[in-house]
Amino acid sequence: MELSNLWMWILALLPLALCFGDIRDNFYPKLKSESRFQHLTFAACFALFLLWSAEAGVKQGLDIHFLALTSLTLMYGWRIAYLLCFPITLSLSLFGSLTISAMGQYLLLSCLVPILISYAVFLLSYRYLPRNIFVYIFVAGFFNGALAGSVHLVATGLFQLLTDVHDWTTIVDNYLIFIILLAFPEGLLNGMAVAVLSVFKPEWLRTFSDRDYIYNHYHKK
Repeated sequence: MELSNLWMWILALLPLALCFGDIRDNFYPKLKSESRFQHLTFAACFALFLLWSAEAGVKQGLDIHFLALTSLTLMYGWRIAYLLCFPITLSLSLFGSLTISAMGQYLLLSCLVPILISYAVFLLSYRYLPRNIFVYIFVAGFFNGALAGSVHLVATGLFQLLTDVHDWTTIVDNYLIFIILLAFPEGLLNGMAVAVLSVFKPEWLRTFSDRDYIYNHYHKK
């Protein structure tokens, strides 16, 4: 294993230490006792596996696919969302879409970075913007998804540049140019998912509360 891949593995595994408490106290007991939550979690993982499998390879290490990680983050919180990326990434490796040596890079750049961006935008919108369902859908969902997808491409491009896999001109002309094309559909994918869930299945969204985004908002008026 190359030194850069080893460091990516280390950096990808370190955040799991921060996830342990949430897994032990919240996720595992609920997964163990509630069959509906089991079905939801397995369905979400399978859907992301299919979505990530449909990728387009532009150049070596410069692959493009939709993420939908903003939706996953809003459903589970950043810790559990990142945990769920591990079995999905392992499945991609088992089916030949990803090599074992590249899994560390994939977990860090294509999973952790977009998840942290998504959760940060959600927290900022919750703290500084009016708490109503439209802000949740359009800012924490649509805008958040577009931003997370764009940052993912930039982070991957910078990694390829720093590891001397591709030069900056190749990265910009063959990879970063797709930010303009992918930002809107990535945002739309997440925005629509969040809109549907917040209306029909708000209990599936860990970061959504009727009290905060609906009742308190209209009560203040």
